[in-house]
Amino acid sequence: MRNQATPGAVTESAVLVLPLLPPRDLAAAASACRALRAAAAAVTTRRAADAARGLEPLPIPFHNRVDSKPYAYFLYTPFSLARLSPGASSSPSAQAQPWGGAWARPPLPTWPRPSVDGFTSAVCGCACEAGECGGPRCACADAEADAAASGSEGGMGSLGECGDGCACGPSCGNRRTQRGVAVRLRVVRHLQKGWGLHAAEALDRGQFVCEYAGEFLTTEEARRRQRIYDELASAVGNVSRFINHSCDGGNLHPVLVRSSGSLLPRLCFFAARDIVEGEELTFSYGDARVRPKGLLCFCGSSGCCGVLPSEET
Repeated sequence: MRNQATPGAVTESAVLVLPLLPPRDLAAAASACRALRAAAAAVTTRRAADAARGLEPLPIPFHNRVDSKPYAYFLYTPFSLARLSPGASSSPSAQAQPWGGAWARPPLPTWPRPSVDGFTSAVCGCACEAGECGGPRCACADAEADAAASGSEGGMGSLGECGDGCACGPSCGNRRTQRGVAVRLRVVRHLQKGWGLHAAEALDRGQFVCEYAGEFLTTEEARRRQRIYDELASAVGNVSRFINHSCDGGNLHPVLVRSSGSLLPRLCFFAARDIVEGEELTFSYGDARVRPKGLLCFCGSSGCCGVLPSEET
C-alpha cells in the first residue's frame, strides 16, 4: 500500500520549502493539492506585504489595483555588492533566498555593512575619539552635507560620511545613509509604467530615502544578465529598482556618498523637495533626446520627451 503524506505533514514541509520558490514554481506547487494551495496563498500574501523581506527597518508593501500581479520577484540586497571576478558572484543570486515564510521578521543587516568593493582602503577612517567622531571636529564631517542632500548645489550631489575605520557606531549623525530604509514607502502598480515606488508618509526636503543597491557589474555581464533576467529572475537589488524616470528631473536628488574606509562611493537618493504622502518617487535617468525611437515614456510631466533614456544616453 502506497504511503500518503498527511495534510499536516504537507503543510509542515511547505512552510520550509515554498518560501524558497520563484513565482512559477510556487504556482506549480499550489496546483498539487489543497494543503499546498493554502500554504502557497499564505506565502504570496506575506510576500506582497514586504518587498524588503524584513531586511530593512520598515516593511515596504506592494499595492496593486491594476492587474492580478501581487508582487514583483527579485533577489533583495539592502546594500551594494561587488562581482569580484568573471563567472563568480558575491550576491544572493548564487543561492535561493527565502521570502514569504511564516517565521518572524529576520534580523536586520549586521553592522558594519560589508565593503561594496571587497578591498581594504588605504584610508582607514578619522583619528577622532569616540566622543568627537561625527561631530563638528570630526575629520569625516561634511560641512556641505545638508546642501548636497537637498540638491541646492545643483546636479548630482556628493557628501562624506564616517566609515568602518571611525570610532563611532551606527547611531552617529554622520552615517545618515547607513541605517537602511527608515521612511515609509510602498510599491504601487501603474497601468502603463508597471511598478513604481511611492512615499507612504510625508518627506522633508533633504531627507534620506534609500540607497541604489545592487551588484557592480561589467557592461558585458550586465548585458548577459539582461538576456536571462526574465527567465531566471536573477536580478539583485533593493526597492530603488522601482523608482521610475521623470523627464522633469523628478522629486529625488541623487547623491554620491563616500564613507571613510571604502574605495567606492554609494549612490543614495534624498528628497529634492517636500514630498506629500502617496506621491510617486522619481528621478531623471538622463537625456532621452539622443535616441528618439526608444521605449515610450509615461512620466506625465509637462516637459515629457515621450521616450525613455537608453543605454546610449
